[in-house]
Amino acid sequence: MSIQILSQKFCDYSKYIKGYTQPTITRYKQVINYYSNFAKISEIDEVTEENTRNLFYYGRTTLNWSPNTYICYHKSLMVFFRYCVTEGVMTANPIEKIEVPKLERKLPSKLTKQDAMRIFEVVDNYPYQSNFLRFRNYAIFATLIMSGIRKQELLNLKYTDVDIENLSIFIRQGKGNKDRIIPINYRLAEALKKYLEIRKKAYKTCPEFFTSYTYDMGFTESGIKRLVENIVKATGIKFTIHKLRHTFATLMLEGGCDIYSLSKMMGHSDIKTTTIYLAASVHHLREQILKHPLN
Repeated sequence: MSIQILSQKFCDYSKYIKGYTQPTITRYKQVINYYSNFAKISEIDEVTEENTRNLFYYGRTTLNWSPNTYICYHKSLMVFFRYCVTEGVMTANPIEKIEVPKLERKLPSKLTKQDAMRIFEVVDNYPYQSNFLRFRNYAIFATLIMSGIRKQELLNLKYTDVDIENLSIFIRQGKGNKDRIIPINYRLAEALKKYLEIRKKAYKTCPEFFTSYTYDMGFTESGIKRLVENIVKATGIKFTIHKLRHTFATLMLEGGCDIYSLSKMMGHSDIKTTTIYLAASVHHLREQILKHPLN
C-alpha cells in the first residue's frame, strides 16, 4: 500500500479520533514525507529497519540533529508505524529497536527585566503607519510577556475570551486540549482596554481578539512572525515568542510567585516541567540561599 495514502489515513485518525492538534498533524506529515523521500520509497512494504536507521544516522552525523530533533522524528515515525502494524499492513515496527540519544537538560533561555522593558519601549515608539498598529502590537507583546501565553494560544484567542473587568484571559483548548484561566495584572488590562477601544473605531468585528490591520480577520502566524522580526531588528535583542514565555515564568518567580500557581498559569500538566524555571532564576536562588541559618 502507498505510504502517502497510509499517511493521510493516519493523520485523519490522529485528528478526528485521537484529537491531536493541527501543528502535531502537520509535523507527522512532514516527518513521514521526509523519511519516504530520504529512503526513496513509496510503498509501505519497502520500509525496513535498515533504511529507517540510516535516516537517523544521517540526521545526527550530516544534518547535526539535536537530541530534541532526533527524538521528535523518532516519536513521529514510531506512532505512524505502530498505526500501520495495528491496521495489519506491517508485521513489525522497525523503529522499536532504534535507540534514542539522552535528552539535553538545558536551562530555558530568557530575557532580563531590562530587556523586557526595552521591548515595551520600542514597541510603543515604533514608527507605525497608524495608531491601530501601535495599540495592537503593544497589547500583543504585553500579553506575551505578562501572561506567558503560547503563540498559538494568542492567535486562537477570541474576543469573548478576554474579560478585562474580571482581570482574566480564558485559554480555550490550549496545548494538550486543556482549558485554563490566566489572571492578568492592571498594566496588561490597561493595554488590552486601549487596544479594544481602537479596534472598535477600526470597525473590526471578527471573532478573533487580535485582528489583521488590513482585513477584518484574525492576526495570522506569518503576521506575528514579521512583527517579531521587526522588533528584534529595532531593539537589537534576539528573542522568540517562546523566549518571552520563559521570561514571564522567571520574572514571576523572581517576583515571589509560588511554583504551583505558576504551573497552573503556564498550563503545564506536570509541575516538574515548571520547576526548571527555579534553576533558571538566579535571583530566586540567591534569595533562598540567604535563608541559611548560618548566613
